[in-house]
Amino acid sequence: MSSPDPQVRAARNQSTSPATRGPVVAVTGAASGVGALLTERLAASEEIKQVIAIDERRGDCAAAQWHILDVRDPAIAEKLRGADVVVHLALDLYLETDAAARTAYNVRGTQTVLTAAAAAGVHRVVLCTSSMVYGALPDNELPLSEDAELRATAEATGVGDLLEIERLARRAPRAHPGLNVTVVRPAVLVGGTDTALTRYFESPRLLVVAGSRPAWQFCHVEDLCSALEFAVLEKVDGELAVGCEGWLEQEEVEELSGIRRMELPSAVALGAAARLHRIGLTPSPAGDLAYTMYPWVVSGSRLHDAGWRPQWTNEEVLAELLEEVSGRHTVAGRRLGRKDATAAGAAGATVALLGAAAVVRRARKARRRI
Repeated sequence: MSSPDPQVRAARNQSTSPATRGPVVAVTGAASGVGALLTERLAASEEIKQVIAIDERRGDCAAAQWHILDVRDPAIAEKLRGADVVVHLALDLYLETDAAARTAYNVRGTQTVLTAAAAAGVHRVVLCTSSMVYGALPDNELPLSEDAELRATAEATGVGDLLEIERLARRAPRAHPGLNVTVVRPAVLVGGTDTALTRYFESPRLLVVAGSRPAWQFCHVEDLCSALEFAVLEKVDGELAVGCEGWLEQEEVEELSGIRRMELPSAVALGAAARLHRIGLTPSPAGDLAYTMYPWVVSGSRLHDAGWRPQWTNEEVLAELLEEVSGRHTVAGRRLGRKDATAAGAAGATVALLGAAAVVRRARKARRRI
């Protein structure tokens, strides 16, 4: 029997290739950050048929089909037609963003994307929040399972928005039968990110609240993208926690980073953070401190059971983070300019919290003299 014509054989191969069988995936927030990395990754995958990229500006991925619009625009429904899966990454979690404007964008954007996806016939939406939604509490198990209760409050930067997005995710399948929603919750995200938790490592001293029990777990953006791809390809679904294996104790972090600690009583640290934020000197509310005080480590068991493994260790991610923040100077989440930091010096960069500590020391001395 003669072999088929080469052109016929090529056509057959193309018709049965993974890319032809694979899903069409839309990514919001595709021009920058995690969205840009995921868009490039999916566009290069043989298991993905096509990538639709949505953002308010065009990104660098030439292989994607771009649509330029705000995710809060109901016209997004038309742009999602033909997509099988939507990965919604258009979130604003910047420290300096006005809190009300941030919530309006994040919550309304997610509502619009979920409604538009259902109207466009999309069968799966993948949302990305954070493991912060579990809350940082002294009685948290180490590690937490994906099914652990979400006990966070809205007191930390952006966490209120993330909790509302989680509620929208739970309601969406009931409001839109046939629409499946997967939520991915990364640990402390590192790799071109700027959050209150990454800024913690920009301080000349690591603030440790007396009596606290920190446990540090990181997630590199490359591992987050691979976990999101798992969700896109429906290798796993439901609520997914993602991070490095295990965690680092505070003493290990200090040894690996070479940064010494500054220990303060809880009332002093939380009180100073609240006052500094209230008068507008720092972008970080006092609630951010809880995530440096108590554990919120996750197991990631669902991804692990599906065969996913992180490529980065906590030690490796911490090393990359320290390299990224080298030369930056931050106090209580407020980044100082080079001139300010140089003038203040390493000790002066923590003047606000050290000043509060000095008040306590003076009070203690006064009590001892009585």
